[in-house]
Amino acid sequence: MEAKDTHLMPIPLFHSIASWFLKKRIHQMDLFIKYPHEVQQELLHQLLNKAAQTEMGNRYGFESIRNYEDYKNRVPLVDYEDIEEQIERCRLGAQNIFWPTPIRWFAKSSGTTNAKSKFIPVSEESLEDCHYKAGKDMLSLYFNNNPQSQLLTGKCLRLGGTRELYQESNSYFGDLSAIIIENLPFWAEISSTPSHKVSLMSEWESKMNAIVAESSTQKVTSLAGVPSWMLVLLQKALEENQLEYISDLWPQIEVYFHGGVSFKPYRNQFDQLFANRPLNYYEIYNASEGFFAIQDRNNSDELLLMLDYGIFYEFIPVSNGSLQQEHICDLSQVQLNQNYAVVITTNAGLWRYQIGDTVRFTSLSPYRIQVTGRTKHHINAFGEELMIDNAEKALAQVCNQLKLDIVDYTAAPVFMNGKEKGAHEWLIEFREPPKDLERFTQGLDKALQQINSDYEAKRYKDMTLLPPRVHLAPSGLFQNWLAENDKLGGQNKIPRLSNERKFLEDLASRI
Repeated sequence: MEAKDTHLMPIPLFHSIASWFLKKRIHQMDLFIKYPHEVQQELLHQLLNKAAQTEMGNRYGFESIRNYEDYKNRVPLVDYEDIEEQIERCRLGAQNIFWPTPIRWFAKSSGTTNAKSKFIPVSEESLEDCHYKAGKDMLSLYFNNNPQSQLLTGKCLRLGGTRELYQESNSYFGDLSAIIIENLPFWAEISSTPSHKVSLMSEWESKMNAIVAESSTQKVTSLAGVPSWMLVLLQKALEENQLEYISDLWPQIEVYFHGGVSFKPYRNQFDQLFANRPLNYYEIYNASEGFFAIQDRNNSDELLLMLDYGIFYEFIPVSNGSLQQEHICDLSQVQLNQNYAVVITTNAGLWRYQIGDTVRFTSLSPYRIQVTGRTKHHINAFGEELMIDNAEKALAQVCNQLKLDIVDYTAAPVFMNGKEKGAHEWLIEFREPPKDLERFTQGLDKALQQINSDYEAKRYKDMTLLPPRVHLAPSGLFQNWLAENDKLGGQNKIPRLSNERKFLEDLASRI
């Protein structure tokens, strides 16, 4: 696969033209902001009409579905296991199963802990109308909020997946980031670094060295990637160039676009790397299944739900750690400050697909959200309903108080045994270990009680839950686990919270 020619016009001219087009998109966004329900309902009908003659369309009678209630009552909710057989048929060459246009690309995602891989279909429509459109919108929103930006006079240092693309029959699979990079339009490639060749390197450590070597001489004006791995890259860049601050190496950097994991545990470390020139932070919410939301205001922790990307949304209320599927609703019925599991119908042929994420609406006009965790990644062994969002806020609070930085962590319940009460067990790798671990543990416990009333109730006078147990993880423990499980880099993540002890005990056995 040949790299495209990225030297089509001078950078300053490209900046002027591109920034003008990006600002025009803001007016188009106003349409779904003003008429969100109408946009979503029209989108659902468009998806149903387009796929009416597919296997899925014929099976569930898409042609005769008239409204959301019909759709909800006729088409079942699914997760990956429910449609795995159809996806495998498509990968082996069968078409028109769940989408009418050919599906040639599959984003390989192994999830967080499972060794079993998932292959998420990626259509031409989803690339153009979702992923690439979101890339432009990310810039549009930033330019709208920062009209004096010179972002496109330089390049975006992107840190994507570690996998090459593989061919099987007539289809290709690999990390979503590799698929996106392979198909990048010229406007994105001309303003990105590292090169196509380096971006798709498969061996993570060699790739990091190559990125630093190639990008150190470039004019970098923005960063994009998962915080945990971007931090490793930036620290390597400082080490190789013998500098103290990243802005000494790339003085024109304006913004870091981040996503994939919560930024809270990493914010302080990024602030330190840019201490002599503060950086703008913009969060995005995307996955192999689609691109969902973008931070639309400076200095905000809320994300604007993007409603015209070929994705129709449904939401399942989460109560006491359980999905209340009987109360599933579309966008018009969601409520503020309620945890919802996200269900999507997409222009890649995913129909009522449960992606496993949970969100909370912080605004209904326009629709803004915060990502609160995963449906399977929380602790609710004792009715405490501890979500990742709670954990991240509590850790950030105590780390800020004690001037600590966390590299990685995981937590799981200690189950009741006879008369022995339960607890939460934490395994945490710090940049520098706390001088007083007991003080940190007490601070974490106090913060969790302030943030989560269910946790506070279970901790009341140690009636159900005993104080948390915190263990120090040796340096490199989590990264070594990722390496041994072939999960280094890109979008691979450590499972933060679990209702079972398997992962925590696996890590603890290595200490």
